[in-house]
Amino acid sequence: MCTLFHLIIGGARINAQTKTSIDRLNPGQQQLVIISALTATGDLANLKIQLHTALDAGLSINEVKEVLVQLYAYCGFPRSLNAISTFMNVLEERKAKGIDDKQGKKIIMSNITTDKYEKGRKTLEKLTGTPQVKPAPGFGEFAPRIDAFLKEHLFADIFDSDVLTYQQREFATISALAAMAGVEGQLQSHIKIGMHTGISKDQLAKVAELIEKHVNSAQANVLNKMINKPILPIIAPDMMVRISEIEIVPEYLEEYKSILKEESAESVKIEPGVISLFAMYQKENPLQVRIVEIYANKEAYQSHLKTPHFQHYKTSTLKMVKSLKLVDMTDVDRQTMLDIFRKLD
Repeated sequence: MCTLFHLIIGGARINAQTKTSIDRLNPGQQQLVIISALTATGDLANLKIQLHTALDAGLSINEVKEVLVQLYAYCGFPRSLNAISTFMNVLEERKAKGIDDKQGKKIIMSNITTDKYEKGRKTLEKLTGTPQVKPAPGFGEFAPRIDAFLKEHLFADIFDSDVLTYQQREFATISALAAMAGVEGQLQSHIKIGMHTGISKDQLAKVAELIEKHVNSAQANVLNKMINKPILPIIAPDMMVRISEIEIVPEYLEEYKSILKEESAESVKIEPGVISLFAMYQKENPLQVRIVEIYANKEAYQSHLKTPHFQHYKTSTLKMVKSLKLVDMTDVDRQTMLDIFRKLD
């Protein structure tokens, strides 16, 4: 009886440990998520800090390298290369301080000599657990070269390296996609692949928490919605509301309105923290332009100022603006303000 009791208690303990391990992210997994998200968003200042933390958490140099290399396929060469350069600087700083980080498994360049497309197709079948026809339906039939690049390079050359497991690669990919706006279809696909590699919904919820902390709530909500987790409030206590009062030089009015229209639309479309850039002009005096600017928080505003589209607007319209006054506002009744947005939706 005593033996049976110990077996039951022991079994319960094992089950509890197993459940705990699949519901949380260990320190290495957390850093995979964070550095992937920051690489995807191009936040190099915070990426540098987190790369130090990643090495301190036990990730090897080659594991980090492999993550940053893989991400070029998801967020582009420029951001991948910038992240790699940042990592080089981090390693130089640590070496100068006498910190000896572990190198990890050797990175071997792909030596696949047989049909790379077939190798990549079979890898994708393992990742998804579903048959992969040749060519891929839809985009693969329309653009065979992109189908070949995906199979031969991403899923053959890159995934051929065993420095990272398939699950680690999916943590990196999901995190990068969750951090970027406008890639919901690809994120949905990789959530399915990630879960097939053993990533749990609760772990994905933890990924969303890290995206909220290191990117923003709006992007975290994209992931939360896909895994049926509660949606986070986007507007923070430090929400910024501002009215820009602008007077335009007469001969530039039409050109200015065109540039402003493009910049406002782009900002609202791709920046989750930009709630409103509502541009207007006075009916009796079109040279008097007003913009109602609402940002989810101060961080979103600072991020907006660094975007290429805002920088283009600022430099292009400098000669067109006769006067500019920025008037910071605060709400009389925040709840009513929120209800306005719900009603518009």
